[in-house]
Amino acid sequence: MAISFESALGIHQKALEVRVQRAEVLANNLANADTPGFKARDIDFKAVLGGVQAGQQGEQLAMATTNGKHLPHGGNSGVSGSGPDELLYRVPSQPSVDGNTVDTQEEVAEFTKNTMQYQASFQFLNGKFKSLNNAIRGE
Repeated sequence: MAISFESALGIHQKALEVRVQRAEVLANNLANADTPGFKARDIDFKAVLGGVQAGQQGEQLAMATTNGKHLPHGGNSGVSGSGPDELLYRVPSQPSVDGNTVDTQEEVAEFTKNTMQYQASFQFLNGKFKSLNNAIRGE
């Protein structure tokens, strides 16, 4: 039986890719913190990986809504948008007078958290590769 990278690594490879994309979006927000009218963006990491997992299982489970006031699937309170793969707008806690929605402290915190999660995923994948390498060598 052959082992593929996808079956051995699971969703973790895609998780690293999404973390890199999210880091770029957050860095762009920070770079434009003083740009009038700039709208802060973000990626809903959980929704993107949920879509990838559903795709790997061959079907997407949709949540039933029985009332028009129900929130759509995902329900991340800090960002607004309609799809899991879409770049979302961050909802500002206190918008500035010039229309810029970047909260520098929040962006730095999210960037730092994303970086730590990237490093954790990378270390996990590194351990998986070491295990695969040991298995190949018969150790």
